[in-house]
Amino acid sequence: MPSTAYLVAVLAIVFGITLALRAIPFAVLRTLRTSAIVRQLSVWMPVGILAILAVTALHGTVTAEPRATLYALLAVAVTAGVHLAFGRRTILSVGIGTALYVALVNVIP
Repeated sequence: MPSTAYLVAVLAIVFGITLALRAIPFAVLRTLRTSAIVRQLSVWMPVGILAILAVTALHGTVTAEPRATLYALLAVAVTAGVHLAFGRRTILSVGIGTALYVALVNVIP
């Protein structure tokens, strides 16, 4: 068993690193608010997330049965439709699209 001093030192290092990792974003928040890069990321990240969801959903269905591919395409279309229809709310559209896909795959034989 390691000595008490060793354990205290390890815990102090872990605490320091964790505190620093949590404090750094707040320390640079003012700079990030005026950043052009962050503004661009806020525009393109939702599209990227939806693209990753679409690729992930369709990737596993290509080798599966055709019905699974149809369900994935339907879920991707619904996700894109919800995203455009309800004010580009990414969490809402991804949640509804994912729920629809899971429901289609598990409920309809």
